[in-house]
Amino acid sequence: MKSIVTQRFINCHDKLKEENRIRSSRQFAISLDYLPQSLSEILKGRRDVTIELIRKAVEEYQLNPVYLYTGEGPMFMTEEDHKSFRVLTIVTNAQEDERIVHVPVPAQAGYAGEQVDPTFIQDLPTFTLPDYKYKVGTHRSFDVSGDSMEPTLFEGDKVICSFLEPTLWESAIKDNYVYVIITRADVMVKRVNNLLRSEKQLEILSDNAFYEPNRIDLGDIREVWYVRAKISPFLPSPQNIRNYLLDEIRELKQTIAAQGKLLSNLNDSVEKIMDNGQKKD
Repeated sequence: MKSIVTQRFINCHDKLKEENRIRSSRQFAISLDYLPQSLSEILKGRRDVTIELIRKAVEEYQLNPVYLYTGEGPMFMTEEDHKSFRVLTIVTNAQEDERIVHVPVPAQAGYAGEQVDPTFIQDLPTFTLPDYKYKVGTHRSFDVSGDSMEPTLFEGDKVICSFLEPTLWESAIKDNYVYVIITRADVMVKRVNNLLRSEKQLEILSDNAFYEPNRIDLGDIREVWYVRAKISPFLPSPQNIRNYLLDEIRELKQTIAAQGKLLSNLNDSVEKIMDNGQKKD
């Protein structure tokens, strides 16, 4: 039985034919670099539409992903909607299971670019995690750079994130939670205050008090990812922790001893001054 997304895809296909925007199903398939026989199987309900076919149809015919996945809104985007819309490329294995794409620091400038070639995403490293929560939905991981989120996150940490649909930004972005914000020029890992409903902006906050809060306009936001976990290369052993504490205690003892010596010297000086004063009298 075909999925509801496949049925909505078929509805869009039929609408394109009805409006003479495509001459035939065969022409529709060829324009999307897809086998006509495979499209026929989809239209007959014998197989489900693939993510890659949806991506191509969104780019070529402005199919509305919100309609495809939720049933809400028009079937097709306007030209203005399409200009600001960014298609999310995913990577799957042979069983069509989605893998987690990792975006390292050297790739982040390219990832934030206006138009990301799907092959750019497909060439990035991918992995899976055993937890079931990473088997449902789209997930991505990003390297943390800089010190703006210390002591919560350090440079070299990796954050594992869930994709947040643009239609949910206004209601689902929670104040003071950590997100990865993709703008037209940058990839940022920040704590967020949601001002989208009132001011069409996100306020971004750093855990490092050295950095001032900043704001991002809605129109500059490309993607939002909710940070669910982190992978850190910094894991001191219990022995290292004990040594660290011993060093701290040793330094504290030395400081106390130095202060005690200083007080003793001060006391001796005061007594000498008082003795000299008494002799003069």
